[in-house]
Amino acid sequence: MNALILGGNGFIGSHLADKLLEKGHKVRIFDKYEEHYRKPIPGVEYSFGEFGNRGLLSDALNGMDTVFHLITTTVPKTSNDDPAFDVQSNVVDTISLLDQCVAKKVNRFVFISSGGTVYGKPSILPIPENGSTEPECSYGIVKLMIEKYLALYRLLHGLEYTIVRPSNPYGERQNPNGIQGAVTVFLGKVAKGETIEIWGDGEIVRDYIYIGDLVEGIYNAATLRTDSRIFNMGSGVGHSLKEIIEAIRTVTGCDVKVEYKAKRKFDIPKIYLDVTRAREELAWRPMISMEEGIKRTWSFIKQVV
Repeated sequence: MNALILGGNGFIGSHLADKLLEKGHKVRIFDKYEEHYRKPIPGVEYSFGEFGNRGLLSDALNGMDTVFHLITTTVPKTSNDDPAFDVQSNVVDTISLLDQCVAKKVNRFVFISSGGTVYGKPSILPIPENGSTEPECSYGIVKLMIEKYLALYRLLHGLEYTIVRPSNPYGERQNPNGIQGAVTVFLGKVAKGETIEIWGDGEIVRDYIYIGDLVEGIYNAATLRTDSRIFNMGSGVGHSLKEIIEAIRTVTGCDVKVEYKAKRKFDIPKIYLDVTRAREELAWRPMISMEEGIKRTWSFIKQVV
């Protein structure tokens, strides 16, 4: 496989690059910035630029047969601030990318969507891939729009695609100072002796997946041919924020300070994913327990904070 990873220097992308190299594939990375926690990887080709730069993207696509699309210009928390920018910089620029993939005869397009925001408030738990999709933020709407355009481009141009809807990934090389990734951000706060802020009473339930399990699933989704094109990837179970805090206390042995704040209206009380399809069609299941994943992430955090 000659693989182009769009966003390959980010958290998920860097681990995906490792997996592809481990399996003997050629890897090219297109990103805006260099990888934050490591020097350039030997054997990887790098191309730097803005996602909307069509000329640079065209050059990066040359000779590639598989494209992994992990670039996003927004996050769920802030995407509603400027929906027009969200659509322009993600949907419109992705459509341009799809046109170039068709022109350059790319064999497969793998899109990393969202396993939470595309569904909105679930009508059933755990939520399957064919569950209702009622996004409550622009980020989720945009992800779903791109999914629909992938289906359209397969219909019109024969571009084969796979969509992965991950839950909340965490692990090494995730930014502990960012605004996404509760497990990693919480661990970063603990390492710095800071107070963890939780909106609400801590009973909000989410699905968390260790990064190594996620990239294993992405790889299987990209290389195995099945009848399905959309796969949830999560732990398959839900954990409350209070449970995460207790697990962090157990693993770190630290005095974890927590401040509870007023509940936010837009927070969905509970969501976790049904991963039966990935288990049955991709021979995949998450292997790393929450406690083990936190241990590995904590070892990383202590080196960088």
